[in-house]
Amino acid sequence: MAIASGESKLDLRLKYYAIYGIIVDEYGGLKQMDLHALLKRIDTTKVWIDDKRPLVPKEVKELDAYFRIGMTYTSNALEGNSLTLTETKVLLEDGLTVGGKPMRDHYEATGHADAYDYMLKAARNTPFVFSEDLIKQLHNLFYQKIDKNAAGVYRDIQVFITGTEYVPPPADEVPVLMEELAAELTEKWDSEHPVRLASYAHQRFVDIHPFEDGNGRTARLLMNLILINRGYQIVSIPPVLRQEYINAISAGRRGGSKPGGALAKFIAECEIEAQKDFCRMFHVKPPSK
Repeated sequence: MAIASGESKLDLRLKYYAIYGIIVDEYGGLKQMDLHALLKRIDTTKVWIDDKRPLVPKEVKELDAYFRIGMTYTSNALEGNSLTLTETKVLLEDGLTVGGKPMRDHYEATGHADAYDYMLKAARNTPFVFSEDLIKQLHNLFYQKIDKNAAGVYRDIQVFITGTEYVPPPADEVPVLMEELAAELTEKWDSEHPVRLASYAHQRFVDIHPFEDGNGRTARLLMNLILINRGYQIVSIPPVLRQEYINAISAGRRGGSKPGGALAKFIAECEIEAQKDFCRMFHVKPPSK
């Protein structure tokens, strides 16, 4: 794909990203592998990627900007946001709203971008300290422009998830469940494989559904916080895989929402594709198998 006049490398990558070949091309092949094989492939490729690191500051900045737009678009689109990838880019880079689109969709995009920036900074902090307050702040930044009174505040009502028979726990159980989740993640941070831990954090978070709204986006930010902190790639789930993603979460619940469940396999498949994306960008030749 050639770069048109006035088009930056970031523009080109976003255009390529929009095609979704990144994840879809070999998705069927990855589905034939079990979780153990997927994690082995991920860790083997990570060694090759780590040889390319550290990136120079300008490369880090461009990569962060690439995923800031891409992840904001995909994470919101999974929840029904109407902004396209290009519209998200224009909003975040130029501050221009899109005529005819709901203001809430714009607030979701700018809020997610703010939460993404915070997530990156928190993940790269040295020393890194994980806490329940960090999770609340992710939601607070995402939801602040939508409803500042509910931003970062656990729900006090019963909520329901459309399209599923699963009913989240009562509101009065949420604080204890979240405290337990934060403690469990802290305990397993260095011992559990990062992809297993990240997918487990996502699964348990959406099961608890601690906030009135914005749980899916906060869960994906939390998942990526873990992956980035441990040196893995950001996982963006494209809308074309929405049903597979939902099915994996539902299957995880049926399996008891344990580490290594159906969602772990799905996220591992996406992590492999994210690694391949990195290798394409920086001309890294990964192992063939």
